[in-house]
Amino acid sequence: MIYREYCTVHEENGRLVDIEFHYPDTFNFAYDVVDRIAERTPDKRALVWCNTENEEKILSFKDISRMSIRYAHVLLDNGISKGDRVIVALRRHYEYWSLAVALCRIGAVMIPVTHMLTAQDYAYRLKTAEAKAAIVTPLGYTAENMRKAVLEENLDVKLWTIEKDIEGFRNFSEEEREKSEMLDRIDTKATDPMLIYFTSGTTGYPKGVIHDHTYPLAHIVTALYWQGAEDNGLHFTVAETGWAKASWGKIYGQWLVGSAVMAFDFDNFDPGQLVLVINRYGVTSFCAPPTVYRYLVKKGIDSMPSLRHASTAGEYLNPEIFQRFKEKTGLELHEGYGQTETVLIAGNMKGLPAIDGSMGVPSPLYKVMITDSDGNEVGCGERGEITILPENGKRPIGIFSGYLGNDELYKQVWRGGVYHTGDSASMDDDGYLWFMGRFDDIIKSGGFRIGPGEIEDVLITHPAVLECSVIGIPDALRGQAVKAIVHPRPGYEPTKELGKEIKDYCNSRLAEYKWIRKLSFTEGFPKTISGKILKTELRKAENL
Repeated sequence: MIYREYCTVHEENGRLVDIEFHYPDTFNFAYDVVDRIAERTPDKRALVWCNTENEEKILSFKDISRMSIRYAHVLLDNGISKGDRVIVALRRHYEYWSLAVALCRIGAVMIPVTHMLTAQDYAYRLKTAEAKAAIVTPLGYTAENMRKAVLEENLDVKLWTIEKDIEGFRNFSEEEREKSEMLDRIDTKATDPMLIYFTSGTTGYPKGVIHDHTYPLAHIVTALYWQGAEDNGLHFTVAETGWAKASWGKIYGQWLVGSAVMAFDFDNFDPGQLVLVINRYGVTSFCAPPTVYRYLVKKGIDSMPSLRHASTAGEYLNPEIFQRFKEKTGLELHEGYGQTETVLIAGNMKGLPAIDGSMGVPSPLYKVMITDSDGNEVGCGERGEITILPENGKRPIGIFSGYLGNDELYKQVWRGGVYHTGDSASMDDDGYLWFMGRFDDIIKSGGFRIGPGEIEDVLITHPAVLECSVIGIPDALRGQAVKAIVHPRPGYEPTKELGKEIKDYCNSRLAEYKWIRKLSFTEGFPKTISGKILKTELRKAENL
């Protein structure tokens, strides 16, 4: 397995206790992983893809390598080169994998985004990233919203779709078919930016999280020791490619440890379809947010004989779901924890018992401490912030290299010489971490991270809204749901009809995963001396 060429792992009874990396200064996933596997075992499976229309593609590493070279030529011939930023909104289309490798190959920076965003969302990302191109799905409203964003903001951005001809877009698939499958290596450094994800903030707009070319290597631990991916296996992570979870479970670590990736291209989640895919293709390891497992348990779990490992992350997992899944499948659910800014920080790892409700033990990648507000380590069982110490004074592998255009915020999360996650937890005598919530107001709903400020910015534009605040409330299926609390302007009566009008107004302007599910009115908000709304008091009123 190729990962052994770039690291040395130390195990005790199958448990990872240490990992040492040794990679060249020019490490590049396209050349040093994909191309090498393609040269040595050209027919080895890389991607197994299917969709709801019963279409199927099984691509080898040779296929991915050759396709990515053709894709690279399209980009280069159109002026996209090293350091340029390219937005990619390709849902779960199989073209995503070759495009990700192609962008890496030429040293361009990929910015994956979800297809569910509005034109305003796309405009913000295009402008903030100063993107030179966008490559999007032809399905749904994605292309329409992307084109609207470019036109309304008068941006100079090259636009492509795949497979279909759409006005205002070039057809990337047509252009790549006639390109050469030969390309000399383009020099990049391991410390160059490779990937940017936009993640929600507690206030204002999303932040651009920058990862360099060493990021894929850090996911060896994610794939091998937490997700249970294995050489010649088939790993299936339920995630759309616009989210960081796709990098965790759909490409980098899996290919490094020799596992093929299962991709199911669907619109509407159907637990029965997932089980059919798992059984039809012989999926060996599976990862999904707790929301998916809740649906599976609720709808009834069929036998999945090929499945040998199951993992979950992203939100609270009800102990009942853990137990019922184990009863039906014989498999324990291995919870894990990390952020868009990191790789796996902690997990119920291979070689250790999976503890129901715990995030697991810290990854050997990091020195994790639970600290108080003064940076002092707290005792066992005490609540504190999850923090990560630097490694020999340097940023550990897998932790992001910066926030796009916001050096001050980056310095803030590294204050005191440690990385502050903003998440609270306790650690027990056995070294297991127990999640206790965010220190900020991020809402985690159905596996998505939602910044309340993004919704409040839309709410306040409704003529009936004088003030507003958004919080997360418990939801049986999503984990949390978005609730809006509105102080109406004089002259507006807080009626059920007005509440529906405001919800419909906002939801028509928000990506679906951000939709307001509940709305209530108030005559005024509890505030600090400086006038800031106290969300803690709002949550107390909800008995949260």
